[in-house]
Amino acid sequence: MPSLLERVAAQKMPPLSASDHVAQMLKKAIVDGLLPAGELLRQDEIAAHFHVSKIPVREALKHLEAKGLVTFLRNRGAVVASLSPAEIEEYMEIRAMLEARAARISASRIGDAAIEQARRHFDDFDHAVDSGRWGELNWLFHSTLYAAAGRPILLGEIRSLYNKVERYVRALLSVTSEMPKTQHEHAAILDAFVRRDPDAAAELTRAHVLDAGASLVRYLDNHRNKGGNP
Repeated sequence: MPSLLERVAAQKMPPLSASDHVAQMLKKAIVDGLLPAGELLRQDEIAAHFHVSKIPVREALKHLEAKGLVTFLRNRGAVVASLSPAEIEEYMEIRAMLEARAARISASRIGDAAIEQARRHFDDFDHAVDSGRWGELNWLFHSTLYAAAGRPILLGEIRSLYNKVERYVRALLSVTSEMPKTQHEHAAILDAFVRRDPDAAAELTRAHVLDAGASLVRYLDNHRNKGGNP
């Protein structure tokens, strides 16, 4: 007789619910910049577009609110969330602490297969021309290096912080010359993991995230002073 785990594993995974599908599509539109900060998200229009009722739309918007991508305003409804430079700076400071911790734990445990996988993500990032791929490949590079830490909750918190600022990072990389510096820092981080050096991996990761945060804040300050709305 099959065990309980075997019976569970044999079950088919349920398809995405309507609210999950709407949330995924709206998240992609926000991160890709198709829905800019401050954009009003009218539930009736979204429901008509996706051919669903307003109930899964409300659930999707609440899900995105929890991720920091949507804000509910009194007498207006849901809008695409906007982060101030100060908020982004704080998010990046928290990320720097968490990612340095993940790097420190993982560096001495990581296997050769994970190193090679991270190297492939590094190479793919270097050759990608689509800004939508940059965010995905950046996450894959870092998360592959952190996985050996065996800290899924820590990795989940880092992923949540990525979600909040990813659209701003994409905008920065697409209009500035930050890419070569980013890849230079990635190469140094990867080398620290190859050497299984926890101290170097942690410090290089921390400096990388803080440097990205400083560049992002400068970009946002300059952009908004010129009347832009990234």
